[in-house]
Amino acid sequence: MDTVLILDFGGQYTHLIARRVRELGVYSEIMPGESSVDDVLARRPGALVLSGGPRSVFDPEAPRPDPRILEAGLPILGICYGHQLIAHIMGGAVHRSPRAEYGRTRIHVTGESALMDGVPREFSAWMSHGDVVSKLPEGFSATAVSESGLIAAAESPGRRIYSVQFHPEVAHTEHGREILRNFLFRAAGLSGGWNPGSRIPAMVEYVSREIGPEGRALCAVSGGVDSMTAAVIAHRAIGDRLHVVFVDHGLLREGEVEGVLRALDGVGIRNVHFVDASDRFLSALSGVADPEEKRLIIGRLFAEVFEDVASGISGIGYLVQGTIYPDRIESGASGRGSDRIKSHHNVAGLPEKFGLRVVEPLRDLYKDEVRAVARELGLPESVVGRHPFPGPGLAVRIEGDVTREKLAIARRANAIVEEEFVRAGLYGAVWQAFAAVMDSTWVGVKGDRRELGRVVIVRAVTSEDGMTADWFRIPHDLLATISKRISEEVPGVVMVAYAATSKPPSTIEPC
Repeated sequence: MDTVLILDFGGQYTHLIARRVRELGVYSEIMPGESSVDDVLARRPGALVLSGGPRSVFDPEAPRPDPRILEAGLPILGICYGHQLIAHIMGGAVHRSPRAEYGRTRIHVTGESALMDGVPREFSAWMSHGDVVSKLPEGFSATAVSESGLIAAAESPGRRIYSVQFHPEVAHTEHGREILRNFLFRAAGLSGGWNPGSRIPAMVEYVSREIGPEGRALCAVSGGVDSMTAAVIAHRAIGDRLHVVFVDHGLLREGEVEGVLRALDGVGIRNVHFVDASDRFLSALSGVADPEEKRLIIGRLFAEVFEDVASGISGIGYLVQGTIYPDRIESGASGRGSDRIKSHHNVAGLPEKFGLRVVEPLRDLYKDEVRAVARELGLPESVVGRHPFPGPGLAVRIEGDVTREKLAIARRANAIVEEEFVRAGLYGAVWQAFAAVMDSTWVGVKGDRRELGRVVIVRAVTSEDGMTADWFRIPHDLLATISKRISEEVPGVVMVAYAATSKPPSTIEPC
């Protein structure tokens, strides 16, 4: 199977590049941009992509590729910062432009190119740069310029090296998909044929190999598609040597407990350890307002509850987790140039305490790819199609301390939002739709009386992988129905507002 390696130089769209390559039928993985040529070649890639990045090639601290990679004979595509790196390293010239280009920019194709085959001679592309390539290395030719007359695309077919200043991976670039397809299949000569479902045998084999013929494992499930899919894969691999732990921390959605237990039974998993620890979690969260502290408390308590369960099962040596790509990146697991956005609640401390080895069959998949795998595994649509839900649950949809009053508001308001999106036929059109309860209050009028009540923020976003997201342009009649129902049906609420900010600069969840 062909593999494309994306060398990551800290660009915000690095994972989007990987997604686009996979969508075109070629498996892709991300490596740190400064990986050695030996490490890169050891992965036997069919092609390389040099990602964008926020730094300038003139910055002495800026990440740079091993220059030998450019002489290794592999097909290479440089994007934005990657475009500038190729020119800078191979003898061209890069300088700071007085005409920095940001956002949509018209591109003019100026020459014949495998990369631009079938692409109109003029199209709109997404730019985000201040430095420009002012002189190409020897043997390179410009194949496109921007409306400002700056080099927008270049190539050296003999070296099999191509580069673009714009971002073909973003939706704002017209014909970006065709440009990437041309690189993969015309320039690089890859064969394609990859799809997420084709990974199932490899993932099952991976779990079998890691755990061995006699090993026993725990797997935490939350009801979300990631953990449930990981559990089914592990069950296929080791059968009843898998013990599934489902903890009710009191922060789940309406009907979640019953739905999860029913789904586990439906896929034949029998060793299910259900623990109602809601009082324990809510007691520990009492008076805690800081979002990160709430996450850490929940993670610690999960570990303690798991410890209790694990201590009662002999021979457990492994912990299966439903970690996916965005989890690893947002928790700070990527290379230099990536910031930790938030901690994740995976059972920190448990593997070390019990000497458990962590097994993560989904660690290289994106959310929609996990859904595709889940459908092939036979998980019900109530699990597969449900919106992502944070591990810490409704705690991250409650501003300030988690009280039973605010929890009741959050649980019912979230249910109303989901119900109305389903009724409107828009549930599948958004990445997430939910309600958050604010710590602030608002003066309302109910029954001709003034009443001080809570503020609920309704949030709906569109996204492909959760790494970036745009706020959903909700129909006014749907928003009116949601607002009316929450105001009338949820005690203590007098104001409903709608969140209209994208990620970035906001995150998807409020806390």
